[in-house]
Amino acid sequence: MEIARAAAALFVRQGLRATRAEDIAQAAGIAPRTFYRYFASKEEAVAPLYAAGAQRWTEAVRAAPASLGVLEALRHAVRETLTPGFGVSASAWEWVRTLIRLADASPALRKVWAEVCQAEEGALAEILAHRLSAHARQAAAVGEAADSAGTSRTDGCEDTRDNVSHPEPHPSPDPHPAPDAGPTLPPNPNPNPNPNPNQDPAAPASAPPRLRFAAAVAGAAIRVAVESWAATTEPPTGANGPATLALHNLDALAHFAWEEAD
Repeated sequence: MEIARAAAALFVRQGLRATRAEDIAQAAGIAPRTFYRYFASKEEAVAPLYAAGAQRWTEAVRAAPASLGVLEALRHAVRETLTPGFGVSASAWEWVRTLIRLADASPALRKVWAEVCQAEEGALAEILAHRLSAHARQAAAVGEAADSAGTSRTDGCEDTRDNVSHPEPHPSPDPHPAPDAGPTLPPNPNPNPNPNPNQDPAAPASAPPRLRFAAAVAGAAIRVAVESWAATTEPPTGANGPATLALHNLDALAHFAWEEAD
């Protein structure tokens, strides 16, 4: 990350074209051969910074409260990471603005930025798949618990005696015998919310095509918001800041059928 920071500082201070890989190596305190051991070009040197920002958002989606729906988890992550003071300071956002502008002006740097965004879309799809799987397991467990409780109440009221195998006893001398409610079946002592006993509920969820599409839309919502803000001189807060723009863009998923995407 030190090399990435050194590269970004030089790009911001003296421009991308005027910066050489050797300059970045010198600023980072390493030999040029060491630089090329990690990066094939000077543009690739800032990829870790791009990736750190993208990963911060996807990890915020993963860490969002389990009670939130998928869209609300995405919005929660936006507020946590794109609002200055939470994920990145206001001054650091100015660096973000410059790096995004440089990517817009340089095909090589734009390729690095695009590859980072595409990789994070794949990671986001897997995170969303895990959230939907967890919600489905929780709903199944709640439904099974409700069914079990209903069965127990019903069993307590039914007369399940077999009049053929168990004939009625002789009348009791007690003129007011207690009513026989019949046997009550005990609830299943080992309920299994997982219909497939060979499947690990915690196993990684594979994202289906519709969910990968939704992740791509969500990723584009964030990317376009940041790029649109970076093209202006607006502060990173307020109605034209990246967080507000991203929240507006995420409205495109307001009617997405998440339950059908899993």
